[in-house]
Amino acid sequence: MSWLYEPEPGQHDLDETDVRVRPNPKGNRPRTKTRPAFDDAHPGMVTSVHLGRYEVLLLDEHRLVTATLGKELRKAGAVVGDRVALVGDTSAANGALSRIVRVEPRTSLLRRSADDTDEVERVIVANATQMLIVTAIANPEPRTRLIDRYLAAAFDAGLKPILVITKTDLADPAEFLKNFAGLSIPVVLNRSDEPNIADLRDLLADQITVAVGHSGVGKSTLVNALVPGASRATGHVNEVTGRGRHTSSSAQAIELGEGFGSGWIIDTPGVRSFGLGHINPANLLRAFEDLWRVIETCPRDCSHQDDSPDCELDAAVADGRLGEAGASRVDSLRRLMKSASTARIDEDLPRREQD
Repeated sequence: MSWLYEPEPGQHDLDETDVRVRPNPKGNRPRTKTRPAFDDAHPGMVTSVHLGRYEVLLLDEHRLVTATLGKELRKAGAVVGDRVALVGDTSAANGALSRIVRVEPRTSLLRRSADDTDEVERVIVANATQMLIVTAIANPEPRTRLIDRYLAAAFDAGLKPILVITKTDLADPAEFLKNFAGLSIPVVLNRSDEPNIADLRDLLADQITVAVGHSGVGKSTLVNALVPGASRATGHVNEVTGRGRHTSSSAQAIELGEGFGSGWIIDTPGVRSFGLGHINPANLLRAFEDLWRVIETCPRDCSHQDDSPDCELDAAVADGRLGEAGASRVDSLRRLMKSASTARIDEDLPRREQD
């Protein structure tokens, strides 16, 4: 007796041609609904981010609302300074929650990596126009190479750097400032007992300025002086370690108010390191403006490191063209280049015009 199936007369065996194929699988079915264009969405600016909630200033009504990210934006996210479009409940009612449905194109993006070998970038703020680099001349001691890193990040993001030296009543900053004598950047001196707001007013007016600095340098204190009522938390410096305590836990965009035009300042958490694993090597070189003019005269295959036989940087240090701080400036640049794995500058970097 056979258990094999045998078709009755007039029938045939089933094969793949008998399998019904759906003409339009569900996953590829064309959308039948008109997707919303959100043309009537409210324009806004992200002023802070905390635990998945976004504080957004409605630009058409000039008031703050709380928002969440639309599902389609959750992967990319939004950061402080972003210009966004909002829909949903934008009322002032308690518990109202609107939705961010669009992040407008960014004009600038300040980033940092965890360390120099990490190419994963951490976005800090968007759409800033300049960077306020705040450092104390004492308590804690200034860190020249950290400032160099801030400068490199500023040039990479296309931001204009401004250097603010705080606590000048505790020590004379003249010797320290020689490290940056070759850079054409504004320098503002500030006492701990009397913040210098007058010199900052013209520099910050009508600009979006991101303030960065080591913990304990007085950055949040300066922000509170610029914007009375900002109430940014301030801390102290540990007398044993000489380190400041983190007080600002997240970035906050604050409108500067009367006398500053449409200016904003973005206070950021203090950091003790600033990785440059993500930056463009050409922008790193341009952060050292005084050295860039010398580098332009180097041979085409020059690596600009201390083992490069014909590097013009060494010649400029030897003949005094770079001043007293020239050797330390060159050393700082070379250390950064090694850290960022840019010992060999790519051929696509700008060269002398005659080349």
